[in-house]
Amino acid sequence: MTARLEPGDQAPDFSLTDDTGSAVSLGDFAGRKLIAYFYPAAMTPGCTTQACDFSESLESLQRDGYEVVAISKDSPDTLATFRERDHLTIPLLSDESLAAHHAYGAYGEKKLYGKTVEGVIRSTFVIDEDGVLTHALYNVRATGHVAKLRRDLGLAS
Repeated sequence: MTARLEPGDQAPDFSLTDDTGSAVSLGDFAGRKLIAYFYPAAMTPGCTTQACDFSESLESLQRDGYEVVAISKDSPDTLATFRERDHLTIPLLSDESLAAHHAYGAYGEKKLYGKTVEGVIRSTFVIDEDGVLTHALYNVRATGHVAKLRRDLGLAS
């Protein structure tokens, strides 16, 4: 099983392709706070709810000093369809190799409908301006996650 990260750990570097084909890396956010969240699959009900919630909250999160990226194992083409279909405003990053998922502990054994399976663990990481994790949240709920995250970060709703 992939080791889980904890607050105080250095955020693992990543360089991934977004839905437009551009490279995006952790270093692109140096000096800024970043919320990076991992989700199982584009265009599924829970993942759509979560992506729409982050998109609708992006401006207020940015006003509070946070950038957001969403990471999945979907291809850039699938992510482009997801963005267009649901009018998403957050960057959608493709990790088809699962390297970033494994580095962040966001892939491994999980419970799904009472069975143990291996797959993407819905997870959210908050990274400070120096690349250090302030929050490492695993098995998060898609619905209401942004509101809970805002409370955890001490941000007004």
